[in-house]
Amino acid sequence: MKNNKLLTIMLIILVSITLVGVVALVTVNKWDKGSAKEPNIDDIIEASVDVPELTTNLVGTNFVKISLKIQTDSKKAAEEIGKRDFQVKSIVIEEMSEMTKEDLEGKKGKKMLKNTLKTRFNELMQDGEVQEVYITSYIMP
Repeated sequence: MKNNKLLTIMLIILVSITLVGVVALVTVNKWDKGSAKEPNIDDIIEASVDVPELTTNLVGTNFVKISLKIQTDSKKAAEEIGKRDFQVKSIVIEEMSEMTKEDLEGKKGKKMLKNTLKTRFNELMQDGEVQEVYITSYIMP
């Protein structure tokens, strides 16, 4: 009877210690995620690559001139995407040659293009990833 009481008390203490440990671990993890600093503009520029102006035909008789800036998650990823410039240009031309003038009109069209390019660029990447694609110049007569 006495051993049974002692076992119950030890089990309660063990469960209490485990519970306190789990709560502490969760609290520390939540606090640590909240303190992750956002990159400053110098870090963003260092991890970005410019795509010079490209001119390509759209479906139909229209064409577009476009320049891009590709933001990656690290300097190493930016170096990789810079080396893959010929693949990047090819992807831009492939995607845009399947689009119509109407596809690119307005914010919605440009956002769709940027998301499509981001997805395709990330398929190329081996070190890091593309975080954002910015349209820095855009002319469609």
